[in-house]
Amino acid sequence: MPSPKSWSVFDFPAKESQLAGLDNQIGAPDFWNDSTKAQRVSREAAKLRDEVDGWRAFRARIHDALELARMDDKSLRADLESEAATIEKEVDTRVFNAMFSGRYDDDDAILAIHAGAGGTDSQDWAAMLERMFLRWAEKHEFGTEVLDRTEGEEAGIKSVTIAVNGKYAFGYLRSEKGVHRLVRLSPFDAAHRRHTSFALVEILPQVAMDDPEVEIDPSELKIDVFRSSGAGGQNVQKNSTAIRLTHLPTGLVVICQNERSQAQNREFALRILRARLLEIKKAEKDEEVAVLRGEYTKAEWGSQIRSYVLHPYQMVKDHRTDFERGNTQAVLDGDLDAFMEAYLKANSGKN
Repeated sequence: MPSPKSWSVFDFPAKESQLAGLDNQIGAPDFWNDSTKAQRVSREAAKLRDEVDGWRAFRARIHDALELARMDDKSLRADLESEAATIEKEVDTRVFNAMFSGRYDDDDAILAIHAGAGGTDSQDWAAMLERMFLRWAEKHEFGTEVLDRTEGEEAGIKSVTIAVNGKYAFGYLRSEKGVHRLVRLSPFDAAHRRHTSFALVEILPQVAMDDPEVEIDPSELKIDVFRSSGAGGQNVQKNSTAIRLTHLPTGLVVICQNERSQAQNREFALRILRARLLEIKKAEKDEEVAVLRGEYTKAEWGSQIRSYVLHPYQMVKDHRTDFERGNTQAVLDGDLDAFMEAYLKANSGKN
């Protein structure tokens, strides 16, 4: 059990100081003069307060357990052992969560999967990845909603965009960004030969509409409205509810079509566009830093982050951390936490 000397680890003095600063802003007489800024500061303060209060409560729980232990009452031994085990588990969870140090790590995420080279096999692979991530999200009790989905011509999907909602959704999923490679005996090849398929996974934070990092001028948007389409191209609605946003300065195009209202599709499309613009801004900054350090290497399509080999042997291997597992079916059923943890540990403090 953590000792009193280690309590300082849980105090988060910097965050307590940050919270005090935000509370001072909120208490200012002119705080609500700028409602957009006020809402942003209020959300940030609420998030910090929840975190700081959680650590304070945990410290109090440790203190109470230590006080009971000092009583040296044998009748309390079983209860203390159970409480110690619970506290140790909580410590492990909090140590792991401490790796989510990025600005958007505790936010919701946008997950996009795109079939790559490999034709029908790759489209089937993209659908397998969709199922894998949905299973993973379900295990973590994260909410998911498909925002846009384009079916494959024969099987699988060409692309899918999914909103993943829950605390640390982006922090977990950012480890999955990149090209995923599948090696297997193709079920679509009459000769049943071995095929290699690729799919690109994008992970974006769901950027708040008032986030100052991304500003969108409405005059720079082209908005098209059309009817949503289902598998095979058939219209699933008589009303025009699907939205296509084109950001003229960058040429970015975002489509959002689902069985919801036009207003909701427009809101989600804007959210995705903001996330993509933030990603471009971050990529440009990272590239500039890498060039200055002499570390820049262009990211190519073939540089996969993880390989899933189903034939001639069973293995899933992450090429960034060298972490691997032989139980490929468990991984494809959403057992991804070990891969995510290995990546987060290897990249702790780099984001």
